[in-house]
Amino acid sequence: MIRFQPISTSDVQHYQFMEDLLTTAFPPEEYRELKELRKYTDYTDNFYNHIIFDDDTPVGFITYWDFDSFYYVEHFAIAPSHRNGGYGKKALDYLCEKLKRPIVLEVEMPLYDMAKRRINFYQRQGFILWEEAYKQPPYKAGDDFLPMHLMVHGDLENERDFEMVKNRIYKEVYNVKESSL
Repeated sequence: MIRFQPISTSDVQHYQFMEDLLTTAFPPEEYRELKELRKYTDYTDNFYNHIIFDDDTPVGFITYWDFDSFYYVEHFAIAPSHRNGGYGKKALDYLCEKLKRPIVLEVEMPLYDMAKRRINFYQRQGFILWEEAYKQPPYKAGDDFLPMHLMVHGDLENERDFEMVKNRIYKEVYNVKESSL
């Protein structure tokens, strides 16, 4: 049975599992410095870092932010040894049931097969692709903005909510100053 378990850096074994999976599942430009992530995990009240378990076996991790009117999933990955076993679907079903408000996440542009497959996966789970131009701000100084799309599950509309969602993510997650929005 799928469950989410919150972790902190003091949970050394599970925290190491999360960091190892993060650094293998995402390119370096798509995650913050690990030292900074550790601070967010331990000290940021509206940031959640969870290991995804199937019974007692860790199968993945998910990090997300609570922004009152919606949740933003920053990172979500299933361990390579557990991919294609239905864990991604089960974890998203669990997440959507657990979080009673809209959920937003970023996806790569559908330029390559893997990105298209990822978008299709989220669409099968009820997420809607917002095709509005969106750029993920850089996590690290010197990196570029990355062209992405937002996907949404729940009661948010592109025309009505895009700017509010984008500005909240930019400000809270990426520390983009108001004048840059």
